[in-house]
Amino acid sequence: MKNQYKEILTQIGENPEREGLLDTPQRAAKAMEFLTKGYHEKLEDVINDAVFTVEDNHMIIVRDIELYSLCEHHMLPFFGKCHIGYIPEGKVLGVSKLARIVDHFARRLQIQERLTNEVASTLMETVAPEGVGVVIEAQHLCMMMRGVEKQNSCMVTSAMLGSFRKDPSTRTEFLKLIGK
Repeated sequence: MKNQYKEILTQIGENPEREGLLDTPQRAAKAMEFLTKGYHEKLEDVINDAVFTVEDNHMIIVRDIELYSLCEHHMLPFFGKCHIGYIPEGKVLGVSKLARIVDHFARRLQIQERLTNEVASTLMETVAPEGVGVVIEAQHLCMMMRGVEKQNSCMVTSAMLGSFRKDPSTRTEFLKLIGK
């Protein structure tokens, strides 16, 4: 990847041999490896046996999970917050694993719609809850820096599964608790 970044610098009219850019190809390659590490992780390792048995079935919510991803269309960042809620049916996931699942899928070339669904589906498959709700709010640099150049736009996506989809009162409670 280092050589490709050096070539990109040349193609945009820069001199990759100038002092400020000498190490840029290597730094850019390392950054891209980090930003796309989700391709090289196994979901099982991310979850790491952090599924626990519980008897109650009250709604569990984690709000404001920061996320950073790269849009697959322009490879520019999008960033924002993810809110996750679920109603367990015998199993819960360690709370930090919710954030790790978000990172696992966000650290790939993405579209926000897919990311939202991947998080919701993974939780549904992992702990088989009564229902799951995921809402992501994000700003996309591909809209802010280029194209339409709208700095104040925010994209909101949601995935509602199980009781969050079927029961309006469950969905309403979730949305109220995350402030939507």
